[in-house]
Amino acid sequence: MTGFPDHSPFSSPAAGDGTRVGVVLSHGFTGSPHGLRTWAQSLADAGFAVRMPLLPGHGTSWQELARTRWTQWHSALDDAFLELDEKCDHVFAAGLSMGGALALRIAATRPVSGVILVNPGLVIDDPRAPLAGILKLVLKSTPAIANDILKPGMDEGAYPRTPVAAAHELNKMFKDTIRLLPRVTAPVRVFRSTVDHVVSDSSIVALRRGLVNAPLTLTTLENSYHVATLDNDAQEIFKGSVNFIHAVLAEAAAAELKEGTAHDQA
Repeated sequence: MTGFPDHSPFSSPAAGDGTRVGVVLSHGFTGSPHGLRTWAQSLADAGFAVRMPLLPGHGTSWQELARTRWTQWHSALDDAFLELDEKCDHVFAAGLSMGGALALRIAATRPVSGVILVNPGLVIDDPRAPLAGILKLVLKSTPAIANDILKPGMDEGAYPRTPVAAAHELNKMFKDTIRLLPRVTAPVRVFRSTVDHVVSDSSIVALRRGLVNAPLTLTTLENSYHVATLDNDAQEIFKGSVNFIHAVLAEAAAAELKEGTAHDQA
């Protein structure tokens, strides 16, 4: 994906009649909707209503990101969920990297039908992370964490620098999200790259440990790095997401029919 990055939000209405299904989608830290736009379009092409906001502080400059708080990122996605929830019968939450953590927060606090995650982040392994609140006073930024993509010629359009103040906010958000994981009850589908230079397996361990009340299915991506939505396995993510949504909806319909039959027989 070459050319000028498109940081604009993505919005698409539900298509067709019948059950209305929505997907709220979140990009990652220092990134933008540019890196997930093809994923969002594939969901829209499947007939789902899609909302993918540009999170505050993103898609502009790393200096602006340094002035935002993690609660602003969460609020932006939560507002997008509420917009879909007013119009749809079922809403799914999805995201890449930090966006995965935000999707999990929505699932822990709102009535989502399912969660789709691509290389979700929940733990920062950098030993400097606990000190970021102090380091931000003397160190404004560090080298970028962008473009961890195996496929040649791809650019996610992320910032060239990572603001330390925002990394401090990210670390706080991750810790608070881990605390909320037991509240998630909707099924969770994870797409995980075997090689990821940004998010380590510590995040997957934290996810497995925290999802004590939700079924978790993990699909391994053998030919992609961190930004897998722009990588060689992207189509597997796109098709797998649609199949997951249809499977969850079918299971919900079967459960509703069974409940209705039992009620009639009572």
